Amino acid sequence: MRKNKLTNKKIENLVERVTRTYEGDSGINFIDASNLPVRDKILHLLELIFEVIFPGYTGKRTVTKSNIKFIVGDILWQIATELAEQMERSFQYQCRIKDCNDCDCKTMAENVTHHLLNRLPKIREQLKGDVSCAFDGDPAAKSYEEIVISYPCIIAIATYRIAHELYLKQVPLIPRIMTECAHERTGIDIHPGATIGANFFIDHGTGVVIGETTIIGDNVKIYQGATLGALSFPKDERGRIIKGGKRHPTIEDNVTIYAEATILGDVVIGKGAVIGGNVWIKESVPPGITVTSPHPDLVYTKHKK
Repeated sequence: MRKNKLTNKKIENLVERVTRTYEGDSGINFIDASNLPVRDKILHLLELIFEVIFPGYTGKRTVTKSNIKFIVGDILWQIATELAEQMERSFQYQCRIKDCNDCDCKTMAENVTHHLLNRLPKIREQLKGDVSCAFDGDPAAKSYEEIVISYPCIIAIATYRIAHELYLKQVPLIPRIMTECAHERTGIDIHPGATIGANFFIDHGTGVVIGETTIIGDNVKIYQGATLGALSFPKDERGRIIKGGKRHPTIEDNVTIYAEATILGDVVIGKGAVIGGNVWIKESVPPGITVTSPHPDLVYTKHKK
């Protein structure tokens, strides 16, 4: 058996060296940070919200017409209590980094929680349109149930629509925790700050990126690998990136964006435009225009036997 070369003295020395790196750090240390929201609890709450939006889809609760009101009521009470606690932690975190001493974080958290719960009927109506759009836009789709249960775009879009409500209320941390969880699960990266209209469909989805200040209209369809990103970032006199401001594309109604298209900067893709695959766009596109890249010259070589 190999002898362990570590000794108590070596471990003590290593502890000293590691803990010295914590001094003066902020942001990557979570020491004494009991007022941070808990990631696992946020994801659990997100799953509970999904149970309200798509009742019975996880199979964790047997939902019938006779018990639906009881189940939804029970879930909403649980969300109201637990989400308010996590919201309060997020506002306390914000107060800590801004050195704020006069905020009523508890009341702010309760108000935002009630706002989100009151928006759930609207979010559900939006998602009905998204699911319908997916069914109409994908000839492989056999049913709405198949889309809700198995399509990654529905997880990503539903998570975005929930997180967006919290983003609009300036809730720290929690919206990004939610959307980055969906990113991890689906490969679809939608920033909660983006503005997305009705009947939105992401076909296949893997690798899609939608930046914070993106605006997407109604009836837009995007294929895998498409990027709606920023072109460049202005910097201040010290060379630091200036944050804020519109820096991502605006996609108007009825636009289709095909696979691996890259659209960068504060440009406008006009109503009804079609953006072909593998194009690189840095300028606005007028309505009704199709943009494609030249076909590469293909070389066919017969295999030698």
